[in-house]
Amino acid sequence: MSRRKGRILAFQALYSWDVSHSALEDLLKFSWLGGDTKPADSPVEETTFASIIISGTVEHVAEIDELIKTHLSANWTLERINKVSLAILRTSIYEMKFQAGSEPKIVIDEAVNIAREYGLEDSYKFINAVLDKIGKEV
Repeated sequence: MSRRKGRILAFQALYSWDVSHSALEDLLKFSWLGGDTKPADSPVEETTFASIIISGTVEHVAEIDELIKTHLSANWTLERINKVSLAILRTSIYEMKFQAGSEPKIVIDEAVNIAREYGLEDSYKFINAVLDKIGKEV
């Protein structure tokens, strides 16, 4: 099983949820990928892992957002964070804080790599800084 692919699916779903206000059940069907079924090239383990992160993040989004706010620099607000970075932050924080057995260093490393691939040019630095602060607390 590739947890990385599961994390990518989860952040993409949370991005879709934030941008289009999709219903949780639609996210968990992965209909935002353009079909009614889970991605054919994703093993059940990846989509199950992604589903856990998606539903957990949505359930705890207020608490997660509060954590983000308390760890931003003085000139940053939650609204200023681009939606891709926000989705990566939310899913990573959920995993670090609420997933038993998650290693913060691994989650942060994966988030940085995903941000390098999908985020804005330097968003990985911002994500690393915020998650590093939060990771030290959990």
